[in-house]
Amino acid sequence: METINAAPESALQPKVRLTGKVIKTTIAGVIVDIGQKVPGVIHISQLQKDPVNRVEEIVQVGQEVSVWVRRVHDDRVELTMIEPLTLEWRELKPDMVVKGKVSRLEAYGAFVEIGAERPGLVHVSEISHDYVKNPSEVLKEGDEVEAKILDVDRRKKQIRLSIKAAMPKPEEVVAEVMTAEQPRKGRNPKKGKKQEEFFEEPESKEPELTAFQMAFQKAQVRADDKKGSAKGRKSKRNLKEEQEDIFNRTLEHRITPG
Repeated sequence: METINAAPESALQPKVRLTGKVIKTTIAGVIVDIGQKVPGVIHISQLQKDPVNRVEEIVQVGQEVSVWVRRVHDDRVELTMIEPLTLEWRELKPDMVVKGKVSRLEAYGAFVEIGAERPGLVHVSEISHDYVKNPSEVLKEGDEVEAKILDVDRRKKQIRLSIKAAMPKPEEVVAEVMTAEQPRKGRNPKKGKKQEEFFEEPESKEPELTAFQMAFQKAQVRADDKKGSAKGRKSKRNLKEEQEDIFNRTLEHRITPG
């Protein structure tokens, strides 16, 4: 809570912390100079949480004290030396997310101090999205947690909390991770390669040929082409001669001499 010294009247709001000097004590309480046109007044019941028999047992005239604003009136400012609650009953609403500290663990759940009059209870089934058999498996006293208010019963002075309701669901986390891993437009494609691709053997490059070697290879190709053409022509000529020989022998056998 904010501490203000000699604050302007417009800044005097409930729960604002001030420092002042006791200027007078009475049977009913204390008058404090807080640097305003009107005095600050502390009722005897607001000097401390425990009962007070005499004001002088707690404060003396001239003593500097820390106080909190309770109410602002035209002729006075009601103060208290008891630090107010962070959250009043009227301020507690369902679905409100609050922060607190685990104060006690039981088999059925965990109690969390959230700055209200009573600690809130987190049932064992509301601790995590995963199954929890005993709260001590995931929590310990003194842990700071964030929880969502499920229900407030002012008459019974009960506050039901849920830690898992203040956390994203597992499927939402998976979806977020999947979205983050998708390749973005303009992204370097190398970053999207599979891991095994980085372990592939590099392709071997053939050594570059010299001008002389290239000319020699071309000459060999031309020589091979010529040999192939000559061999082809010879094969065709032999085939033709064989066909003519067969035809002539056939005629000789068919013609009868006269």
